[in-house]
Amino acid sequence: MNLFRYFLFPFSFLYYIITLIRNLFFDWGIITSQKLQEPSICIGNLSVGGSGKTPMTIYLTNLLKNDFQVQILSRGYGRKTAGYKEVSEDSTSDDVGDEPLLYKKRFKSDITVAVAEKRSLGASKLLEKQTKNSILLLDDAFQHRSVNAGFSILLTPFQQIFSSDFLLPVGNLREARCGAKRADCIVITKCPESIEAAHKNRIIECMQKYSKPIFFSSIEYGELISFGAKRTSFETVLLVCGIAQPETLIIELRKKYKVEVLLFADHHNFDSSDIKEIHQKFNTFALENAAIITTEKDYVRLQTKLTADELENYPWYYLPIELKIENEDEFNFLIKKYVTAI
Repeated sequence: MNLFRYFLFPFSFLYYIITLIRNLFFDWGIITSQKLQEPSICIGNLSVGGSGKTPMTIYLTNLLKNDFQVQILSRGYGRKTAGYKEVSEDSTSDDVGDEPLLYKKRFKSDITVAVAEKRSLGASKLLEKQTKNSILLLDDAFQHRSVNAGFSILLTPFQQIFSSDFLLPVGNLREARCGAKRADCIVITKCPESIEAAHKNRIIECMQKYSKPIFFSSIEYGELISFGAKRTSFETVLLVCGIAQPETLIIELRKKYKVEVLLFADHHNFDSSDIKEIHQKFNTFALENAAIITTEKDYVRLQTKLTADELENYPWYYLPIELKIENEDEFNFLIKKYVTAI
């Protein structure tokens, strides 16, 4: 931990009191919460930053879309609009945010995606459209207790498990660790390819105080998808990345390529000066032997900012990802057991 953060403990204590009172008011019914009668799953975390909510939402959509009408509700972080808005394939990240647009572009007409900063309003609007086989996925809604989902999945990254973290601003927790007891299962995300049994057992032992089923998961990378000039092969890549905690992606790419990295803030809103900076850096490479790679989330923000000439002249690719869950059958059974019981 940064030494400076130790001086912030009084502020963390104040933050603890505020979040504790808020959660108690919800628990006691002083602040009301909308109980959803239809099947609904909340995907969230206790900490700020990337914990893998997007891959989990994609995983659940793939799991359920053949048997249910999947609806996804998100805040639409980073959008320039307000209020309730449904996402179409022609939407832009400025209008709806990058993650909701990613979901819609991935699954197209198979799902309904909407954004609303007030989750209760968004849920009510989507419930009006629900059929008997609909299910609502609430993306990043663990602290949004105005809507009470029927099933909650708590995510925590392997390199920053919440049980050893502290409340903001000392650490990265949005609320106290005891909030994990509201979850129906805990998923450790972004795990390395192999974990020593002793290490895994220590994590499980630490998590058991929350009395939840615990699962381990990792990221699986797909094939590169071109959306610019194509290359038959390349050895050097410029990684353009505006996501939280990109270290796992960098490690993966370095297994295959010589990697140069150009990092931006999470949910960065790319503009023409950024595009110019990217292409200028790329121009310093041996162009016939190089490509520009970005994430799928960055792709939905970049695609409308790149001109036709730029796409024709520069080899842009994005790398899709999927979630791989250890004991997948057990996890899938847990989810489907809840959904079919409603």
